[in-house]
Amino acid sequence: MNSHSQTPDLEDLEKHTPMMRQYLQMKTEHSDMLLFYRMGDFYELFYSDAKRASELLGISLTARGKSGGDPIPMAGIPYHAVDNYLAKLVQQGESVAICEQIGDPALAKGPVERKVVRIVTPGTLTDEALLQERRDNLLAAIYEGKKGFGFATLDVASGRFVISELDSLEAIEAELQRTRPAELLYSEDFSHKYLVNDIKGARRRPEWEFDFDTATRLLLEQFGTKDLRGFGVQAARLSLQAAGCLIQYVKDTQRTALPHINSIMQFSPSDSVVLDAATRRNLELTVNLGGGLENTLASVLDRTATAMGSRMLQRWIHQPLRNQTHVRRRHQAVTELIADATHEPLHERLKSIGDVERIIARLAIRNARPRDLARLRDALEVLPQVRDKLSGSASEHLVSLHQALNEFPAELALLQRAIVDNPPVLIRDGGVIREGYHSELDEWRSLSQGATDYLQQLEVREKERTGIATLKVGFNKVHGYFIEVSRGQSALVPLSYQRRQTLKNTERYIIPELKEYEEKVLSSQGKALALEKQLWEELFDRLLPKLAELQQFALAAAELDVLTNFAERAEALNYQCPTLVDAAGIDISEGRHPVVETVSQSPFIANPVLLNGERRMLIVTGPNMGGKSTYMRQVALITLMAYIGSYVPAESAVIGPIDRIFTRIGASDDLASGRSTFMVEMTETANILHNATQNSLVLMDEIGRGTSTYDGLSLAWSAAEYLAQQIGALTLFATHYFELTQLAEQLPQVTNVHLDAIEHDDAIVFMHAVQEGAASKSYGLQVAALAGVPQVVIRAAKDKLQQLESRDDGKEVNVLSVTPVQTSLALESATSEVEELLQHIDPNDLTPKAALDLVYQLTALVKATH
Repeated sequence: MNSHSQTPDLEDLEKHTPMMRQYLQMKTEHSDMLLFYRMGDFYELFYSDAKRASELLGISLTARGKSGGDPIPMAGIPYHAVDNYLAKLVQQGESVAICEQIGDPALAKGPVERKVVRIVTPGTLTDEALLQERRDNLLAAIYEGKKGFGFATLDVASGRFVISELDSLEAIEAELQRTRPAELLYSEDFSHKYLVNDIKGARRRPEWEFDFDTATRLLLEQFGTKDLRGFGVQAARLSLQAAGCLIQYVKDTQRTALPHINSIMQFSPSDSVVLDAATRRNLELTVNLGGGLENTLASVLDRTATAMGSRMLQRWIHQPLRNQTHVRRRHQAVTELIADATHEPLHERLKSIGDVERIIARLAIRNARPRDLARLRDALEVLPQVRDKLSGSASEHLVSLHQALNEFPAELALLQRAIVDNPPVLIRDGGVIREGYHSELDEWRSLSQGATDYLQQLEVREKERTGIATLKVGFNKVHGYFIEVSRGQSALVPLSYQRRQTLKNTERYIIPELKEYEEKVLSSQGKALALEKQLWEELFDRLLPKLAELQQFALAAAELDVLTNFAERAEALNYQCPTLVDAAGIDISEGRHPVVETVSQSPFIANPVLLNGERRMLIVTGPNMGGKSTYMRQVALITLMAYIGSYVPAESAVIGPIDRIFTRIGASDDLASGRSTFMVEMTETANILHNATQNSLVLMDEIGRGTSTYDGLSLAWSAAEYLAQQIGALTLFATHYFELTQLAEQLPQVTNVHLDAIEHDDAIVFMHAVQEGAASKSYGLQVAALAGVPQVVIRAAKDKLQQLESRDDGKEVNVLSVTPVQTSLALESATSEVEELLQHIDPNDLTPKAALDLVYQLTALVKATH
């Protein structure tokens, strides 16, 4: 592409055609996004936009004449398929301004008047076709202050508006990992750019958009209140600055009223079990380590009936409640749903409720489609059946949900009267309003639809009058009504017939009576369509006063969906109800990993864990591939599941207060911020040691692997000792440093456990069963052999192992008590002379004498090496 592919400046507008001047002026107003410029049945893109769209969408890049003396690069998208292209663009983090013709082409002198009527950005989507059904689509903003950060998220598709005040980079990283915003706004002065580099929809905004006074004014205007005290957020200065930027951005892009955004709430990290970014990744809660959605906790737990229930479940998974009273209420609700066998019929009825949360949001911004209102009608129809299933509930939580699921008889009756059973996709062509809803509409429709009878009668009459057997009365959208006569009988046509069109074998005519009727019908069709659109808009006006109550109904239905889902999962997967207690500790009997057990081809080996006030740390030893990481993760996942209100994969589970869950399992380079694997490991370790408390669950795996043996062992020892003695956290500490097992002899709160394996003739069988005490050996060489390491390397490693493990007096080396010596780890010759000799011999070529000579030669070599 030559230099002219870049969008020209406005300085030389006079060089361009009138149409291109119009385009360039609009492009200047929306320079940071693609401009879809409507021309007939296409949206066209020009200059750099055309080039970019062709690359992102795989569409053809062409040229459209010249403007200012240069060819105009151009790419086009059919208007009827625009949603498919928009979906692809927003998934890649792009924003699009939609420019439509708003003037009448027949009256235009020069280019038809056009206007940007809609802006589509990744974080402000509401259209069903553009949204991922089972994932929140969040717009977020982050603002950096002197003593922390303000963070705000807004789900435009539901109206959920949440802010939080965060005091550290670690907390911000955790929030970004939890919310995974589709679009993130940050100020020009934001100093931690690496945090936003991987977010496709990251947008830098001017500092003034985060002004506190402006933010407060915008929020008060949006909520229609005098102050923010009613929401309890008035002191959250930094996050309100982020929220103000969000609301301004949404108003600029949506260009319509947003009545469904009618409240704001503050999320406090102290309300939930805190999970840092590394923990969320390592536990594979909703996204696996490869970035996919399969084999995650959410993939196992999610059998929800509705998409809004699925989204709520994911929010719960990422925000386990710390308040045990609230969690117990959820457990009691699930227990009752199972005991009364109501979860299955409720699940079926909830399917009919569907995703009313997003339908209500589209209703609020007046871009709901006919099928949205049909689905809302279906949801309101099934609502009494849902409430009936909950009547008489004993669980406090189910009683509150029953009350929140208000019925809407007037709105249901309105939608039943107004909307046809199976409406078309768009209101554009009519056919949405039911017959009998409005008498005037019925009259106009009757007039336009009565054309068939009239035309049949006219055709019979004209055939009799003219004697033309081939005469037919017809209609098409281009030429309107006509009388068609075959070419052979055209001589019989009366003089009163006026020729309208000549075809190959026929002639088409019009007569005054048919012309008059055509005008009458077309007029009635236009009036019917205009009236139907007016009635459609009136439906919004009649439903919007109930917006807040409808949102409450959607929220309650989603929560009921999650709870019935928990009941189904408990029965299907043999989960048990956990017991939450006030005393610190975790006592799990026959615990299982919720994900591994569903994908494992062989029966899962269940294992216990016991941590309490006297037994706060387990040193976990055993072979690689023996199941240490699985065991540790399952303890964390069972604990997390208990605190979201789910039953758990265990025979029983008694769990005390948990404020945070830390996992330091595995590590990789962080190239974006220039940190090595070992640096990442130490950073995560430092975070744990600084922030863990005696109510934290800490999982640490193979600390110190990224440095020398003695450095690594020393770090692991001191970290374990600090966790056990200074912090007292509930800790699972997996290691291959057997020296760490000596901690159990020195500290009463430390206990050794191991995962066992059986060795037989250099082969190894992993038992995956947790036993008390330390492991007897690591089986590293056997695992290396299983991995396919060449046998010559294994044999050399065995020799070296013997050298390292023994002294002249035959005593085993204690690495903590000896001074390190420099030992050459170079392998003995990779291949022996015997092997070298045999590699160059083909037995089929040997004569008997040569074979005998070879035997003597080999014997001599073997004797020489020993």
